[in-house]
Amino acid sequence: MNIYVGSLHFKMNEAELRELFEEYGEVTSAKIIFDKYSGKSKGFGFVEMPNEAEAKKAIEELNGAEVQGRKIIVNESIERADRRRDFRGGNSDRRGPGGNRRDM
Repeated sequence: MNIYVGSLHFKMNEAELRELFEEYGEVTSAKIIFDKYSGKSKGFGFVEMPNEAEAKKAIEELNGAEVQGRKIIVNESIERADRRRDFRGGNSDRRGPGGNRRDM
């Protein structure tokens, strides 16, 4: 099961996140999301646990728990739909800056 973990302390590392969830069972991965430009933590991550019962127990017990001085948010991660499916490509109506129609 893929688990979302939010409101993490910005100095928490992936090893600490893994250790937190290993108290409840096997963890196959623990990933903190970082900003690609600054390299700083975005304050959330994902944990993958193969055993659903262990994952649900971890979610139940860790959601709202205080970790490194912050109350964390823990819930089952739901996969996002393909957001690009409805993307129309920006200037699809061929309007230029200021909304003026460009002749093509």
